[in-house]
Amino acid sequence: MEQRTFTRLGRHVGVVGLGAWQLGADWGRVDEADAMAVLAAAVDSGVTFVDTADVYGDGRSEQFIGRFLRSRPAAGLTVATKMGRRVEQRPEAYTAENFRAWTDRSRANLGVDTLDLVQLHCPPTAVFADDRVFDALDALVADGRIAAYGVSVETCDQALTAIARPGVASVQIILNALRLKPLDRVLPAASAAGVGIIARVPLASGLLSGRYDEHTTFAPDDHRTYNRHGESFDVGETFSGVDFGTGLAAVRRLAPLVGTGRTMAQFALRWVLDQPGVTVVIPGARDAEQARRNAATAGLAPLTPGELAAVRDTYDELIRPQVHDRW
Repeated sequence: MEQRTFTRLGRHVGVVGLGAWQLGADWGRVDEADAMAVLAAAVDSGVTFVDTADVYGDGRSEQFIGRFLRSRPAAGLTVATKMGRRVEQRPEAYTAENFRAWTDRSRANLGVDTLDLVQLHCPPTAVFADDRVFDALDALVADGRIAAYGVSVETCDQALTAIARPGVASVQIILNALRLKPLDRVLPAASAAGVGIIARVPLASGLLSGRYDEHTTFAPDDHRTYNRHGESFDVGETFSGVDFGTGLAAVRRLAPLVGTGRTMAQFALRWVLDQPGVTVVIPGARDAEQARRNAATAGLAPLTPGELAAVRDTYDELIRPQVHDRW
């Protein structure tokens, strides 16, 4: 698999990683055997970067990954986790004391002495301007609790503020064929600063898989049921904030471009990989076959200029009015 570099992290990772939210919660039930099968299939397909969070199943996702690490100590994985969403979202909760407690819990869940990468998990906007927060993160690095830190953001403005911080190694942001705004300023700024870009929600919560229609329903414990309008967290995390019907219309418009030899999901993932400045994309997978298909995207040819233009035109005409000014 093609390798790209996290400059400030000092590591190379495969361009297709694995998002592990679904191994913990919020996408319907995934049992331990399925979680282990997904992780094994991903790693055996060349994946070397896994993204999780302490809040995914209240540590369940981290614990699964920790068990996998113990079973495959030579896998060469870089594991990124996130912290900050297990408490009420107030800037004053982002303290050095809490950071030590949260990272100690993640270290125990993952079974490691030093966390590879810890990201603030979409914190309140005021946190990005607080020097004390980043001083506390620097102290975690100095103490050896973490090797590096980054931020997961909701908005492009938050991303740009984070990129300007000299200690930030990575920015995780929603980027997909239905969310193009980061291309304008965020990716160029990150590239210039040597900050890695982790592209999350690359399939727009499955919309860009092409498997859904107006009759599709999701389980009650799936955020695509209970967070359609942002009832539990930022609505941008569910279908990238795009109205479900509009998203279906966009996918149907793009579907004829897929052709043979690739799936709609692979077309969408390849689009992300083709954007200059992207370090790694982190699609989720509910089963081993999905993990293998996602990883195989790295070996597909880049999209043609005509295909890239069609994605842009579809976004401009159908999606931009809904999402561009919001995030």
